[in-house]
Amino acid sequence: MSGAITSQRRGISGVLGIPSSLFFGFVGLLLFMVGDGVEAGYLDTFMLHHGHTQADVNLLFTTYGVTVMISAWLSGPLSNLYGPRRTMWAGLIMWAALEVGFLALGLGPDNFAMTLTFYTLRGFAYPLFAYGFLVWIAAATPARMLGSAAGWFWFSFSAGLPTLGSQFARYTIPHIGELATFWCSLGLVIAGGLIALLLVREQTGSHPLIKKPVDKKDVFFGSISIMWREPKTLVAGIIRTVDTSSEYAFLAIMPAFFVDVLHYTQAQWLDLLSIIFLGNILFNLVAGMVADKLGHRFVVAVFGCVGSCLTIPLFYYTPIWYPGNFMLAALAGFIYGGTVAAFVPMSGLMPLIVPKEKAAALSILGLGAGASTWVGPAVVGVCESWFGLGLEGVIWTFSGLYLAAGAMTLYLRISPEAHKHTRMLEARAERELRLQEAA
Repeated sequence: MSGAITSQRRGISGVLGIPSSLFFGFVGLLLFMVGDGVEAGYLDTFMLHHGHTQADVNLLFTTYGVTVMISAWLSGPLSNLYGPRRTMWAGLIMWAALEVGFLALGLGPDNFAMTLTFYTLRGFAYPLFAYGFLVWIAAATPARMLGSAAGWFWFSFSAGLPTLGSQFARYTIPHIGELATFWCSLGLVIAGGLIALLLVREQTGSHPLIKKPVDKKDVFFGSISIMWREPKTLVAGIIRTVDTSSEYAFLAIMPAFFVDVLHYTQAQWLDLLSIIFLGNILFNLVAGMVADKLGHRFVVAVFGCVGSCLTIPLFYYTPIWYPGNFMLAALAGFIYGGTVAAFVPMSGLMPLIVPKEKAAALSILGLGAGASTWVGPAVVGVCESWFGLGLEGVIWTFSGLYLAAGAMTLYLRISPEAHKHTRMLEARAERELRLQEAA
């Protein structure tokens, strides 16, 4: 901890809120997520254009989301028991192995059963890498920098998935084709994973975060029981689920809407998707830094929940009201991406609400983030299949969910006991720092 603090105090990285001892972790995460995001902008249309139904696509995305959710939760207890670095290694190796099966046995020969199997299993992989690194950040970053550090994490995450990933696909597909572009993602993921795991020297993440001997079952159970021992974590998990649920729903339904209904070209849709997430990644940084000044809960409630409630309908209606006007559609998408980014301070807020169990608290956020990957498509399925709602009804359903999440943020207050414990941890870290400098 002290070594990390020393480095964070020096240089431009400290000014920007980047934990410099973890710098290459952010670089590696970015490249890893670029590879993971290559498929995001066109897997939907690839499946539809190869004879599969929208129901098949929804099933594929939903089962994938379930495994992502489980793995995102597992990243917390696994980091506690084995350390974030080993957890990230497991995610990298799984992703590479399962991607080969997904492409060679599933998409390549157009075998839907194998595609579904390997894609679903691959959902276990990226959360171990990405959220294992988030736990590492929480463990090695001082409280005063948590908002900014979380912003840089989500900047790297969203810049890759799907912003730069979609742009990579947009320019490679015309030259090497759709299937070969899928294969390129494998190289990007491996390169990013190796950069993060081989070049980061910070030692907190190389060891189990729980120092004393514990029963492994207690660690895993503790990462679930914290939801009723500390009910605020449950509320936070629900809010985090709502956060990106619309994004994953839109990845499943918006490509067909823009390409087949509004008659955008595939290149235009991929450009629009990148612009949406450009707004997301830029506001990831802004939201984290502003939260360190104005308060984490305020930014989430006002700019995240209320903002998304308003911008989701705006994103849907703008291209309908102004058909063919790409610039206005892009502007609406950019603003929508920015409001979704305003939930970033949740990753800084949770370690402050539960400072004694940071990894367990973040595992619930991870659970919520993972749940959003299937909740989003599932909301679409429920609205369409059960209630007979069209796309317009889906849009207003998500708008209402964000408004409800805004009401839930009123519960997320940091208790005096949590404030006291955080100050104690900071004072201990300062003492260790002074001792190290004196030596």
